[in-house]
Amino acid sequence: MNNLTIRIGSRGSKLALWQANHVAALLRSNGHTVEIEVIRTAGDRLQDPTFIAPEGLSPNGTGIFIKEIEEALAAGRIDLAVHSLKDLPTEIDPRFTLAAIPPRADARDAFVCESSWGLHMLPSGARVATTSPRRQAMLLALRPDLTFVEMRGNIDTRLRKWSEGEADALVLASAGLDRLGLTEHIHQRFSVDELTPAPGQGALALQVRSPQHPLDTEDPTRDPAIHAAVRALNCATTEYAVTAERAVLAALGGGCQLPLGAYCHKVTASTEGIEAEIHHLHAMVVSPDGDQVAHVVQRAPVITAAADLGQSVAEALIARGALELLRAETVEQSTAQP
Repeated sequence: MNNLTIRIGSRGSKLALWQANHVAALLRSNGHTVEIEVIRTAGDRLQDPTFIAPEGLSPNGTGIFIKEIEEALAAGRIDLAVHSLKDLPTEIDPRFTLAAIPPRADARDAFVCESSWGLHMLPSGARVATTSPRRQAMLLALRPDLTFVEMRGNIDTRLRKWSEGEADALVLASAGLDRLGLTEHIHQRFSVDELTPAPGQGALALQVRSPQHPLDTEDPTRDPAIHAAVRALNCATTEYAVTAERAVLAALGGGCQLPLGAYCHKVTASTEGIEAEIHHLHAMVVSPDGDQVAHVVQRAPVITAAADLGQSVAEALIARGALELLRAETVEQSTAQP
């Protein structure tokens, strides 16, 4: 493959830049020249406590961390957008495609607390910092006495606010702490049956212009060449897992802030002395108060299409009342609006 100059667009947080530089290093190892452009998004502005959000835009809104980056990609300012996959809506603009999903980091949620080495050790009424409806609902299912603190900002900011006493504990994605070398703060990693991760958590999404919709430039072969170069970084195992997880999300409404978790992984199972690889897909929907849970674990042979596995699990969740639980979340959010 010929050497290409590839321009990456990334948010400016430490974690986003770690991710962009990680992808850049992989591309450079394949002989390409890589530049990184930092792009400030609406989601970044919302992390500033002094920022007043426009009506209808919230810190948990779908797409707020990607809009400006996609605009730069469409305009040709950049060739590649590096996203956290869980920030992407389930339906991608047809002008773009996910060229690659590199190997995934730890998808589990992490418990950060100086005084307690596990969730069960927190005192009654403890304050936990997380704004995720999924984490809040699943934590309440484990500890209905907990209270929650809204805490904006990047990982460093949240750790600082926690250390200053604004909360008794934090719950964050393990992947971000691991990538930034902050694993010493993790006292517990929740099992996927306790806090089922958000679909795509821990995975990166490498988004490029679709080869079917290249920019009208002097070199019509450039976008297909960029796609091929980025595709070389794809991990088939991770791609399968997140495709199945996002199929569950899409079938149940597609919103990235639903109190829904889905996590797929491949295991080796033995039946009558014969070993075979199979996929396990865990999925959970919880009512806002944590009182009701729809939980499914489904196993499928590796030949099963990822989207089919996700659809099957979504149907099993629906049969267990998942849609009613999600409607309860929607009602609670609407009544909470000022």
